[in-house]
Amino acid sequence: MAGYDYTFIDVEIRDRIAICTLNRPEALNSVTQKGHAELEALFAQLAGDQEVRAVVLTGAGKAFCAGGDVKEMSAGGGDRRPAGIFDSGARQLVASLLSIEQPVIAAVNGAAVGLGATIALLCDVIFMAETARIGDPHVKVGLVPGDGGAVIWPLLVGPARAKEYLMTGDLIPAVEAERIGLVNHVTPTDKALDEALAFAERLAKGAPLAIRFAKLAVQRTIQQAVLSSLDMSLALEAITGNSRDYTEATKAFTEKRDPSFEGR
Repeated sequence: MAGYDYTFIDVEIRDRIAICTLNRPEALNSVTQKGHAELEALFAQLAGDQEVRAVVLTGAGKAFCAGGDVKEMSAGGGDRRPAGIFDSGARQLVASLLSIEQPVIAAVNGAAVGLGATIALLCDVIFMAETARIGDPHVKVGLVPGDGGAVIWPLLVGPARAKEYLMTGDLIPAVEAERIGLVNHVTPTDKALDEALAFAERLAKGAPLAIRFAKLAVQRTIQQAVLSSLDMSLALEAITGNSRDYTEATKAFTEKRDPSFEGR
């Protein structure tokens, strides 16, 4: 198996566990176009690595992942392929992460926002530091949460709560996220990775086929939801991405002011 050679992600293989760290702490591990492509490739590589029995995903520094790089997007650095968002890798990232048969454990050490929240919530078990917050604020920049948020939130907390949080874009404290069933466990601030690793070690020592197949049996529900609604949510995100509200929101972000939305 080829080595794990990425710029945005550090990968350490330890006792059949792949410890994957999003490593752009100076930008709160926000995902650039290049970083997005690396995540797609990493998930596909992990799925094919028969030596890995469990995966732990975390972030370097103070954040888990602040989502897409807004500065890059506001500067016009997004994907320019003919099919737009449908060729951007958004669908591939979700499909690649969900296709990993080994258990994937998220150690949410800090803020998990937008795409960062989606990546964490698509993992199998989530350990979240008590000082961390999680949320999908796509609407705050005039966008539909189309890159997986509209798929996974209703499955975890039900449609009513999902609509509340996806329409407001509010960030949720760890204790509340655990209470509503969004994440599995809340840990002391500096223990999210330790507890995630301990759980991964337990699974890595278990019966590999039984554990993988137990995951696959449940995973089918999530994959069916992806087939049902991901393309629609991506299409709606593309529409809002061409709106005046989105242009205003990105401009307001760079100018450090509140946006003025017009609904067009």
